[in-house]
Amino acid sequence: MRIAIAADHAGFVLKEKLRQTLASEGHEVTDFGPASAESCDYPDYAQPVAREVAAGRADRGILVCSTGIGMAMAANKIAGVRAAPAVSEDEVRLTREHNDANVLTLGARYVDEEQANNLTRIFLHTDFAGGRHARRVAKIAQLEQAPGRERP
Repeated sequence: MRIAIAADHAGFVLKEKLRQTLASEGHEVTDFGPASAESCDYPDYAQPVAREVAAGRADRGILVCSTGIGMAMAANKIAGVRAAPAVSEDEVRLTREHNDANVLTLGARYVDEEQANNLTRIFLHTDFAGGRHARRVAKIAQLEQAPGRERP
């Protein structure tokens, strides 16, 4: 699977560990940074991952910050992205099955390396259920095209 990954300074260490694990499992991982734990701004890293996923150049995206929330907010500004922060296996499974999430955001304050690896595996290996959920996901796409939502 092609995976785009990035973090901010708070998520740097966890991102590095996830990147290494994903690569060792045979995934094609594109790392959008940062290259260190020096202070940086999460939107600068959420945007390229979100654009890769939206353009279909990556199958899924993974973003890590302190809580996972800021990264999700920034990534969801890109049309075609359905980013979801999650801390439990059930949340990850359901956001894939019901929401067809294509970007997982993790909070380095709330998940350790083992949990992050487990959540990521669930995210990568859980299929979208379709059916009634497809209608709802399609409505999200319609919202992206609504007047007043034009992108600069």
